[in-house]
Amino acid sequence: MDSSVILILLTDGIANGAIYLLAGIGMVLVFSVTRVVFVPFGDVAVFAALSLAAFEMDRLPPTVWMVALLAAIAAVLEIVRLVRAREYKRLPAAVAGWGLLPLVPCGAAWALLAMHAPAPLKVLCAILLVVPIAPLAARILLQPIADASSLALLMAALVMHFLFAGLGLMVFGPEGYRTQALLDGTWNLGETFSVSMQTLLMVGAAGVLGLMFYLFFEYTLIGKALRATAVNRVGARLVGVRPARTALMAYLCASLLAGLVGVLIAPITPLYYDAGFTIGLKAFVAAIIGGLSSYPLTAVGALAVGVLESFGSFWSGALKDVIVFSALIPVLLVRSYYAVHSEDDVEEINQ
Repeated sequence: MDSSVILILLTDGIANGAIYLLAGIGMVLVFSVTRVVFVPFGDVAVFAALSLAAFEMDRLPPTVWMVALLAAIAAVLEIVRLVRAREYKRLPAAVAGWGLLPLVPCGAAWALLAMHAPAPLKVLCAILLVVPIAPLAARILLQPIADASSLALLMAALVMHFLFAGLGLMVFGPEGYRTQALLDGTWNLGETFSVSMQTLLMVGAAGVLGLMFYLFFEYTLIGKALRATAVNRVGARLVGVRPARTALMAYLCASLLAGLVGVLIAPITPLYYDAGFTIGLKAFVAAIIGGLSSYPLTAVGALAVGVLESFGSFWSGALKDVIVFSALIPVLLVRSYYAVHSEDDVEEINQ
């Protein structure tokens, strides 16, 4: 292995790490606010990528029907809840919020396809199409058991992944798709080394979005409410922060990040309906390195996972995923040794 090969592998690893950084931020955000390990994060990213592929083939993305189905189920559940609580005045807002608002991106997708809109608008629409998916699915599967144990929430998140995989196979089919590059061209850094503009876009997007999320959590009221819920749910409730609303905001942010991840990785690798699980697992490794609570450590972990995967694929393409997931073992051992267990955790394990 010479220096040029090392530079190529490092560049590829940093680009992959940028993707895992965005996915890791989304998983840490959802877990810190809701205690849910959001396993289906990668599935939502794949839906965005496949939606963009459908746009490029001049087809209406099947994601439209998926969002419509989830919106109908969520609206019915919310109506039943309000009727049981005899809160009839809130019915119109519930129908508008859970049933009609998620359909706005679906209408935009239909209009853009009819107008033969330019590619940037289709990329934006592919991202917005998946934004309602996580909040709607969480309303259907996770909100009714929001106060359950962490183990029960993890099992529900796994069920959500298998549900998404089944829906993906049904609406997108088993074929894999690869979209056109969002930015063409290369940046030459020497006679034997160059970086593609798509790679620079991935790294730049991760840096800008990481900075935006830092400013969002530090200087906005909604960001501070999310942080307060993450630190202490009961304390946040006592000062007027509604955990259900902050959870909805966390799922919206995670879904938006998943959409960005999907359109960024779609040009560099073919994606299938079930490819999201591997993406989610690698982001989970990065989030575990950050303790599912620290964004800076998650960023370091994401870069480490990306570089390890890149060098692992050079040494053995068949074992690259095994090498990445094996890195989780020493991290878990160290974190388990230094972790402070509360009495609630002990009671939950004993149950």
